[in-house]
Amino acid sequence: MVGVKMAAAAAASIRERQTVALKRMLNFNVPHVKNSTGEPVWKVLIYDRFGQDIISPLLSVKELRDMGITLHLLLHSDRDPIPDVPAVYFVMPSEENIDRMCQDLRNQLYESYYLNFISAISRSKLEDIANAALAASAVAQVAKVFDQYLNFITLEDDMFVLCNQNKELVSYRAINRPDITDTEMETVMDTIVDSLFCFFVTLGAVPIIRCSRGTAAEMVAVKLDKKLRENLRDARNSLFTGDTLGAGQFSFQRPLLVLVDRNIDLATPLHHTWTYQALVHDVLDFHLNRVNLEESSGVENSPAGARPKRKNKKSYDLTPVDKFWQKHKGSPFPEVAESVQQELESYRAQEDEVKRLKSIMGLEGEDEGAISMLSDNTAKLTSAVSSLPELLEKKRLIDLHTNVATAVLEHIKARKLDVYFEYEEKIMSKTTLDKSLLDIISDPDAGTPEDKMRLFLIYYISAQQAPSEADLEQYKKALTDAGCNLNPLQYIKQWKAFAKMASAPASYGNTTTKSMGLLSRVMNTGSQFVMEGVKNLVLKQQNLPVTRILDNLMEMKSNPETDDYRYFDPKMLRGNDSSVPRNKNPFQEAIVFVVGGGNYIEYQNLVDYIKGKQGKHILYGCSELFNATQFIKQLSQLGQK
Repeated sequence: MVGVKMAAAAAASIRERQTVALKRMLNFNVPHVKNSTGEPVWKVLIYDRFGQDIISPLLSVKELRDMGITLHLLLHSDRDPIPDVPAVYFVMPSEENIDRMCQDLRNQLYESYYLNFISAISRSKLEDIANAALAASAVAQVAKVFDQYLNFITLEDDMFVLCNQNKELVSYRAINRPDITDTEMETVMDTIVDSLFCFFVTLGAVPIIRCSRGTAAEMVAVKLDKKLRENLRDARNSLFTGDTLGAGQFSFQRPLLVLVDRNIDLATPLHHTWTYQALVHDVLDFHLNRVNLEESSGVENSPAGARPKRKNKKSYDLTPVDKFWQKHKGSPFPEVAESVQQELESYRAQEDEVKRLKSIMGLEGEDEGAISMLSDNTAKLTSAVSSLPELLEKKRLIDLHTNVATAVLEHIKARKLDVYFEYEEKIMSKTTLDKSLLDIISDPDAGTPEDKMRLFLIYYISAQQAPSEADLEQYKKALTDAGCNLNPLQYIKQWKAFAKMASAPASYGNTTTKSMGLLSRVMNTGSQFVMEGVKNLVLKQQNLPVTRILDNLMEMKSNPETDDYRYFDPKMLRGNDSSVPRNKNPFQEAIVFVVGGGNYIEYQNLVDYIKGKQGKHILYGCSELFNATQFIKQLSQLGQK
């Protein structure tokens, strides 16, 4: 009854593959054909929060409607019966979800039921559904039951995150809690492995796994190897059979999966950043590709004593369809501001052209001149009118990025983020510092208490020699005076003492940011963005620890950092514990997965790295995606213990 057959879709990116799988599911698990004539079958989609998070970054409401979805409702909301419509369910196989589905069957809510589970359902739960269907004499109505193996969230063509709903279950804090029991740790690891397994089923490839020893990443590797191995052995039900493996770009060579532990680099997630997407994630509320902005409404025109107006909340989707976003999400911020300005100017020029044609078309009088001008301009106007939808879309994107970039710029200016970014880059690359750390911490105008804490933690993590007790006391006092919470430092101190026994600190390459003089000179005077005083910093490509580890393993370079990484090949009959790779050729495809949480800074660093490698592909995944604020909060909770 539970059948999973993947049609051989030669989709390149994980994003396409997951979208194809979702569309097939919405099409009653029959491959979706684009140009079939006739109306789609109208149906309802019932999902839980997990299903919602998987679908929302990939399919818009319009796309759902094109697939025949008239209503999409949460499983646990009050739903009215619609007796003549089929329902497609997309939910996790949890106790309460299954109880609710059985209740739907008893209440005869829909005409037929297509039950899709995000992750594989156990035999006993399947029997519960069967019994409920029998009791409700609705067996004939349950049309299909499918395991979809889609338990992960794709955010970009080359980036995925495991979960969003229960992310505290697999968070950095959960994995690194000193009081975690073995059973709790097992649960965390099983949750991660289940999602990674789903990821590889969707990708249609069995990876070769490398991981560092003695970390949570190693536990994930061992479990994932076992799970893939068991599935490959069970030839009749294997999810990796012929027609999936022949498809796509993975036909000749298998991908490499590099499992790294967050603890190899705690500085990067705290780092202030300078590229567009990472900045949006750092300073704004950016979540599953949607950014929520508060629009400040005018204060000047309200009469004295009146209540200040409520702030409007606006949300924008930053999707791959958005050309500007795709092009500039990895660009340094000043470049983004300049590009928005250029887009705006080219749009205005096009708009003026349409206006000019309109005014000509309004010519009165029947004289010869007007007539000949008319025929000449009709063609122009026709083309102008046909380009209107395109113009409107362009306008929408320009407005969107003007708003988002302005909001980011306000943070940069208010918190002196350019100063922080430049200073942290110097610390991480061990360059000489031009002003003392204490000055920045004690400067009331520079940043929030959290910014200061992030800066100090990076300094503390990157220091070869930990500061002396006396110095540390002085820093602590300055931080406390600045209003910082010192809990994160407590944890980092313990972590550093422990990590020191394990290995030397990670090096961050020797980067330097060149300052191009103040930005105000670059920006033309009519610009939307008043960037006075903000430094125009240009990035030099240097590899972060995660990228460096990947480079060693993907290119088969020998390096003390990665030489003792364990090697697993789930396809080998006997799993042997070795760190000697059997395959000596460099890999073309690789997936880097960070156990304990990732960020857009590392993602961007990997994207930049792979640009220089012809014909190679790379995917970045993490157990959760956090920004520095969320990470500091977890460190702070760990430090309280």
